[in-house]
Amino acid sequence: MARILVIRLSALGDVAISVPLVKALAEQYPEHEFLMISKAQMAGLFEGCPSNVRFKAAELKDAHKGPWGMFKLYREIGANNVDVICDMHHVIRTRIFCFFFKLHRIPVFCIDKERSERRKLTRRKNKVFKQLKTSFERYRAVFARAGLSLNYFDFWPKMVPSAENLPSVEAEYGQKNTKWLGFAPFARHEGKIYPTNLSEQVLAHFTADARVTVFLFGGGKEELDQMKKWKEKYPTLILQGGKSLQDEVKLMSCLDLMFAMDSANMHLGSLAHTPVISVWGATHKFAGFYGLFQSERNIVQSNIECRPCSVFGNKPCFRGDYACMNQISPVTIIQRIQKEIGL
Repeated sequence: MARILVIRLSALGDVAISVPLVKALAEQYPEHEFLMISKAQMAGLFEGCPSNVRFKAAELKDAHKGPWGMFKLYREIGANNVDVICDMHHVIRTRIFCFFFKLHRIPVFCIDKERSERRKLTRRKNKVFKQLKTSFERYRAVFARAGLSLNYFDFWPKMVPSAENLPSVEAEYGQKNTKWLGFAPFARHEGKIYPTNLSEQVLAHFTADARVTVFLFGGGKEELDQMKKWKEKYPTLILQGGKSLQDEVKLMSCLDLMFAMDSANMHLGSLAHTPVISVWGATHKFAGFYGLFQSERNIVQSNIECRPCSVFGNKPCFRGDYACMNQISPVTIIQRIQKEIGL
């Protein structure tokens, strides 16, 4: 038996990608124990994993803040309780954390982020357009180097959708006698956000369609404030906020379709086995962050020559107008949603 420590502290979408992989590996290797370390709010994502998966919360803003906090986290786990470390984040925090285990000669396997290839993809001129490895493949490679290969034939069937959540969801929201559409036009960075005025045009169209029930998803204060404004304007909307991640994924699993950005909600929709129409601006799927097993036909994007200009969408637009998003017509999105949802 091996005790495998897996670390991925953030962000939400990146942690979500790891869930089906950790679950499949735990089922394929029941003789091993897996300890997943991430932020406390991610714990709900790992509920339902096999019994040989445990979760340890990293309190990065409190007890485990800074280098001393990483040392404290290391002491809480104990080098005697770890045989192998799979670092799927590989940032300064995790390097410090893993260093303490390396002093005990515990092997550490780290993710390859293909940084040089990302720079070529996002540079201003002479971009190199090619598909880089997906986050899932990068994670999978870390485990493979640790001696834990994943059998795709065992993994793929685990992504089949299940209707087991529908009865409890219907008990809360009423019988599903319309098409259920999740609407999440938010992201962390401006380069990945479809403009609010354009998003509202899409929203207004589907709230006026009696065949569709629209659920709003968002988490930050600004997002909740915007959703409340939309709720006042379009009373038929169902507002999601303050729910646990587990409850959100549960609801998403009952939707017919999600509309999202290149954001955490795209990955949560993928985790729920729900198709996602995703809008891409400053970023591009070639960087490797597309939703797991999502169809490429559900990508909405412009062909403006300066994109992608950023891997994460956090760089300011050098043009100043975010044309990559503003050039996408709400009509294009509406038609794509209608086609996918069957209206």
